[in-house]
Amino acid sequence: MVEIRIHGRGGQGVVTAADLLAMAAFEDGHYAQAFPSFGSERMGAPVVSYCRIRDEKIRSREPVLEPNVVSVQDPTLLPIMDVFSGLKPDGFGLVNSAKTLEELGLKELEERSLPGHIVTIPATEIALEHLGRPLPNAVLLGGISALSGVVRLESVLSAIAGRFGGKVGQANQAAARAAFDLVMEMKGNNA
Repeated sequence: MVEIRIHGRGGQGVVTAADLLAMAAFEDGHYAQAFPSFGSERMGAPVVSYCRIRDEKIRSREPVLEPNVVSVQDPTLLPIMDVFSGLKPDGFGLVNSAKTLEELGLKELEERSLPGHIVTIPATEIALEHLGRPLPNAVLLGGISALSGVVRLESVLSAIAGRFGGKVGQANQAAARAAFDLVMEMKGNNA
């Protein structure tokens, strides 16, 4: 089973990201589940959502404590909580930031992880470029696809199209593709 944990703040599409990831997994022929965990349900409050992907039915409903993948939609969470707690030794981490891992205080995490498994991408900037709004969720899904291979990019794009129509869907697809390409380029440079 692959378990993904997505951290962000209310209003950033954290719950939608997990839903889209589950839809992409279904598209790839897997069983999947997505569910959120809320504290106070208000704009800007920390939010966590989870996604599980498996080739058999999933019965567990507990929070994901030992994720294979962690996505951080809002880097302001890094100093206030351990978003990477429980990340498996061979796990992947994707942080929405134009800063380096060292600048974010994540050098130690990078050093104890497999090479190229913890990366940053400027997801908010990519979202602004393609959507005109600072919504990093679809962008980071493209990044997750490239970084971990847990779902295919085509499935992510299909899930986005199924959730959002017209120009909004197309813009989110373009943003996800841009992030996918960026991460693939980064992986190529690390090879």
